[in-house]
Amino acid sequence: MNEITLTKRQRTRVGRRLSAFARHVELFLLTLPAILYFIVFHYLPIGGVIVAFKEYRYDLGILGSKWVGVRNFEFFFTSQDAWRITRNTVAFSSTFLVIGIMASVTVALLLFEVRNRYAIKVYQTSMILPRFLSWVIVGYISYTLLNPELGILNQLRVFIGMEPVQWFGNTKYWPYILVVSNLWKHVGLDCIIYYAALLGIDQEQYEAARIDGANRLRQMWHISIPSLAPLMFILGILAIGDLFRGDFGLFYQIPRNVGTLYPVTDVIDTYVFRGLRLGEIGMTAAVGLFQSVVGLVLVVSVNLIVKKIRPDNSLF
Repeated sequence: MNEITLTKRQRTRVGRRLSAFARHVELFLLTLPAILYFIVFHYLPIGGVIVAFKEYRYDLGILGSKWVGVRNFEFFFTSQDAWRITRNTVAFSSTFLVIGIMASVTVALLLFEVRNRYAIKVYQTSMILPRFLSWVIVGYISYTLLNPELGILNQLRVFIGMEPVQWFGNTKYWPYILVVSNLWKHVGLDCIIYYAALLGIDQEQYEAARIDGANRLRQMWHISIPSLAPLMFILGILAIGDLFRGDFGLFYQIPRNVGTLYPVTDVIDTYVFRGLRLGEIGMTAAVGLFQSVVGLVLVVSVNLIVKKIRPDNSLF
């Protein structure tokens, strides 16, 4: 009797789902290209991770190549490069995350205080433009500044009587150069997200604060920033998934793949790229799998922590 009742419930549930599908068939058809895109380019390639456990040979293919277990992982973790590229990737990504959020929120708060609509449009357009430039173009722009002989910065230093700097021969400058380059390219568009959130705040809160005598800074501190906090948490959690993923364009085009700068500019993505050029398919696949698994673990772990502390700001 219970089995018959359960079967009826299941049939009812399936009938409801088919009925909902028939009512919203246009919406499902609209989402179909996106679903196919994710299946073809994101889910089907996951099967290729078995290369990380094989000694890949082009003539034998993925299935015909010899299984080597975790030897590719052992080769990577026992190499001198493992600590260097992991440290650089995590350090740069963490710096980009913290400084990026602080800079984006600060610029959004400043934009929110501008009352001239024409000036706001000019500021927004000028700040967004770098986001649409490829890292190749940004790399050439930075080279015109940092060229050892003809670079603008060195010519200015010589003009005022200072010695030129070999930017591509000294590692101490590059953490700052890379942070500034990343900030210049991304802060414009990121601040627009926070600015849009500020526009959604109920203006009556600011009016009530002004009546109570709160100045602009107090309004920012007690109304604007707390209102942006949920968005900051969500974007931060999403960005944490990329802590183990460096921006290949930034780390390859700006330092121009100069070997002497590897101690501070080499990250997992540039290391994998060089490995692919050398034909180290198995080892690079192992590094990529390690990178993806750690990124997933970081997102889930941080989301659990946020869910414990502030459940309303968790991602899922």
